[in-house]
Amino acid sequence: MFSIRQLGAVNRTYRHLNRYQRILRVLFKYGFTDLVDRLHIDQYLETGLKMINRKPREELDRHSRPVRLRMALEELGPTFIKLGQLLSTRPDFIPPEYLDELAKLQDSVPPFPYDEVQQIFQEEFGRDPADMYEYFDSRPLAAASIGQVHHARLSHSQIRAGEQKPRDVVVKVQRPDIEKLIAVDLEILAHIARLMEEHLEEVQGHRPSAIVHEFARSLSREIDFTIELSNIQRFARQFETNTEIHVPEVYPSLSTERILVLERIEGIKASDVDTLKSQGYDLPLVAERGANLVMEQIFVHGFFHSDPHPGNIFILPENVTCFIDFGQMGRLSLKDREDFADLVLSLVSGNETKVAAAVLKVTIQQGELDQDELALDVGDFMDRYLYLSLGELKAGRILHDLLELVSRHKLSLKPNLYLMLKALTTVEGVGLMLDPDLELIDLARPFMRKIKVGRVKPRRLADEVGETGNQYLSLFRDLPGEARSILEQLRRGKMKLKLEHRGLLPMEQSLDRVSNRVSFAIVLAAQLIGSALIVLSDIPPHWHGIPVIGLVGFLVAGIMGFWLLISIIRHGKM
Repeated sequence: MFSIRQLGAVNRTYRHLNRYQRILRVLFKYGFTDLVDRLHIDQYLETGLKMINRKPREELDRHSRPVRLRMALEELGPTFIKLGQLLSTRPDFIPPEYLDELAKLQDSVPPFPYDEVQQIFQEEFGRDPADMYEYFDSRPLAAASIGQVHHARLSHSQIRAGEQKPRDVVVKVQRPDIEKLIAVDLEILAHIARLMEEHLEEVQGHRPSAIVHEFARSLSREIDFTIELSNIQRFARQFETNTEIHVPEVYPSLSTERILVLERIEGIKASDVDTLKSQGYDLPLVAERGANLVMEQIFVHGFFHSDPHPGNIFILPENVTCFIDFGQMGRLSLKDREDFADLVLSLVSGNETKVAAAVLKVTIQQGELDQDELALDVGDFMDRYLYLSLGELKAGRILHDLLELVSRHKLSLKPNLYLMLKALTTVEGVGLMLDPDLELIDLARPFMRKIKVGRVKPRRLADEVGETGNQYLSLFRDLPGEARSILEQLRRGKMKLKLEHRGLLPMEQSLDRVSNRVSFAIVLAAQLIGSALIVLSDIPPHWHGIPVIGLVGFLVAGIMGFWLLISIIRHGKM
């Protein structure tokens, strides 16, 4: 995992300065000067900041603020594109008008030269790719922010005798120096998140720093290709007896942290509906199978493809589904699956009380909660969907509205549940593209019931009773020692009480501004008095009979006075 350093005064960290200034230039370019000012970044990054052009491009006036944010993230490169994609799944943190725009972010960048591919192979294997493979295409098939893929063909020596493995493969090569760039960007993002918590009261309950650390963990898993390889192997074991899905073959002996080799898939993308129709594929069957496969991943195995968009799903002969790109996978514990199943079944059955209770189980409380108000909102939410026919119920719309309700009450889902909701809404969109009559909620019911029935199986109940007994036994065994430790701390006076004040930030900022201006005014007055005394003392040298030192003092005092006046006018307070 990337190690995120706590940045203090960024101008002391030379390796971040150029990148930080680049980020600020882009923010100014796309009209986010107000955000930079509110974060008081100029206090931390004085060097070179005033040389940056703060005027946005005039042609951007026709674009909305969400569109400008997407354009800025695209220009800032891989780390920020992936951050935007993560934020597009967080309606608790991002206003609704930004979510759809951030979902449009495309992870597509120009390819890097073949000589850099050769250099990476030399560093990893000590050989050129052309010497390792029977054929290696120097032209990439596709390029993304983390890496790019090349077509290659295995030599006979790379396949053991008797193995029925495909010889045509794709070789995924990590982009050069991407780790260094991401590491710097993450440290800068951590610093910006800390400034947001200090200066933007409206986001303090959402813990931006925690989101950055979650993002860092996610990128750490994606940038290490050995993790993607193990993801594919685990995914293949989950479906080894299922003939409705094909999982690409992987080649561990040819793969490293920076190079991944897997079977080349020759299929039709799920988004290419016309080709699927022309070649006689059963589109309703393909849509139903794809939806069932995603729900089986989530609710049966708890290990799922977190981004099943049309470009990551290929359809093979016999209506077989094949997923690609396993860099980002979601994980759900059994408890999370059961709690979410309770929520879905309560929604379908129209039980408002159970829905409210289930919402609290799958969320984290960020502030004070008015449970009566939550119950009223849940009732309104149920009225909106309770009397619709099954065909009119769309899972994506219901889940989106549910997330808005949760966010309104300062509740947030666990990060892994956001990935699950993203996977469900994405696969529903793909399914509706193939079959407009697809009813995801109806397909989900058997999985929900299976989870509910699994709770009351004798073996499961026995395991839970045994686990609970062990926990109580451990508690009673540790209790005397814990109590002794607390009493010892009290006796030594080492017990600490942490108090957190909220809502005082605006007052603190006002007091800081007032004290700075008072100090500035005292220095200005002293400058004027000192200059007047020098003039009265007639201390040489003179200019037109007036002491030069006194004139310089008055000039400096005048500049300081105008500076103070402009600062007061600029902040709108006389």
